[in-house]
Amino acid sequence: MLVAVGAALIAPAALHGAAPPEAAHERPASGPDAGPRDAPDADAADLPGQVDLSRTEAVPVTRHGRAPGNTLTVSSGLGPRHTPLTRPGRKPGTVPGPWRGRDPRNAPDARRGQAAGAVRAADLLAAVRDCAPVSRAPFRSDVGKPADIDVCGRRNAVYWKADLDVDCDGRPGRWCNAQTDPLFHDTTAYQQSDGRQLSAERLPYVVVPAPSHRWNHREHGVRRGTVAAVVHRDRVRYAVVGDVGPEDIIGEASYALARDLGVHPDPRGGGTASGVTYILFKGSAAAPVESRRAAAAQGERLARAFVGRG
Repeated sequence: MLVAVGAALIAPAALHGAAPPEAAHERPASGPDAGPRDAPDADAADLPGQVDLSRTEAVPVTRHGRAPGNTLTVSSGLGPRHTPLTRPGRKPGTVPGPWRGRDPRNAPDARRGQAAGAVRAADLLAAVRDCAPVSRAPFRSDVGKPADIDVCGRRNAVYWKADLDVDCDGRPGRWCNAQTDPLFHDTTAYQQSDGRQLSAERLPYVVVPAPSHRWNHREHGVRRGTVAAVVHRDRVRYAVVGDVGPEDIIGEASYALARDLGVHPDPRGGGTASGVTYILFKGSAAAPVESRRAAAAQGERLARAFVGRG
């Protein structure tokens, strides 16, 4: 402790060859290491400062529950990717790593209320109260859980009600990388319009199960960039289909979507065990796929039609 305090009192400029304080954290203006404000999809919000975590919800969730290091090869039409299948849990009430003392749910996007006249959570939940299953067999929320989640269908949408496991895969950033997520993988099943991997910490996206005998999302008009309305409690947020997961597990979304829904987005043990409704609009596609604004505009229009207000 004394060594750490003493080192902290030495000004960086006093060390031979040390960079000035700001220069040491500069990010390149372009290229794969560009920072959030420099990237083409920089319409995502900055992340938060200090908050009281005693007021936040921390629900341990084990993602996919398979042995560490196991991967699943998924053919996406854009080349194979390997999806990590385990998210180790943590003790309730603890927040590891960079989330300690911070709550990403307080980011500007997460705090922003819905515009006047926007489709309400209650309207969407009423529209999906009944279920006509389109999946041939039910899904599990996690390994070891009962298979009791059906994919339901209507003429213009498919939907399911499940948990939310946090997917941090894709282009690395401050909150999603190999240090914050032990099972981080730097690819997603689908890519941006410029060929780069999606950014889980910037782009709200939904993960769909790989095609199987249970359900093939492609047969129901769901593909890269399909627009989704996702509901948690009284929040409605719009997202896109951005990744593909195991064929028997359902209920997963990106760090950014968890944050925007008010769910703790820690990939080690965040998420929520239930209460999330995913509604995917058949045949839709946000363009470009990485644009939050495109997904929100199209999602609101499709949601209005879905609840009979369009």
